[in-house]
Amino acid sequence: MNPLNHVAIIMDGNGRWGLKNKKSRNAGHKAGLKTVEKIIKESLKNKVKHLTLYAFSTENWKRPKKEINFLFNLLENFLQNRINELHKQDIKLKIIGVKNFSSKLNKLLNSSEKKTSKNKKLQINLALNYGSKFELINAFKDLHKNKDKISEKNFSKYLQTKNIPDPDILIRTGNTKRLSNFLLWQLAYAEIFFEKKLWPDFNERDYNKIIKNFRKIKRNFGNI
Repeated sequence: MNPLNHVAIIMDGNGRWGLKNKKSRNAGHKAGLKTVEKIIKESLKNKVKHLTLYAFSTENWKRPKKEINFLFNLLENFLQNRINELHKQDIKLKIIGVKNFSSKLNKLLNSSEKKTSKNKKLQINLALNYGSKFELINAFKDLHKNKDKISEKNFSKYLQTKNIPDPDILIRTGNTKRLSNFLLWQLAYAEIFFEKKLWPDFNERDYNKIIKNFRKIKRNFGNI
């Protein structure tokens, strides 16, 4: 049975769900947050140590300003109202990506990371303003600047996921089969599960089914 340390998720389909069910993309983002909470609970039950959620990519700035503002307000409210509960559950929050948001949101992100920094049960890596190509280019620059020998081990030290094990599983909801500039280096040997359901419709049963299937896979890593 395969050990499971790290699940990464591309939470795709919020906007489409919102238009289909509530005639509003923002309603889909709000519904998607409820799914996040469900998946956090199931991750704890399954003793997953790392959960990485692709919340906002570097490309998402192309979206309408009204939608972007709604997303960030949703995140602010979540941090203000739920960070103490996450802390009590021994959950650590880490942000990967570039924090160039409003001063209020940046302050909330920093304080949430600091508050939960010593927690051990589950680490949630929230990918915000994250793009893997940008991360890789900057890692190469830092490697060169520090005159380190070029190797996989040394290169990994300069990634934003430093000290985080590579994902065992990537889940993408929304019936779209692409990586969308997400953890391109780290996903080299991940088992990938593309899910037809839109993110707000993804539930505990779906998540546990994927975990169950993962545990049965024969993982060779190039061997026989």
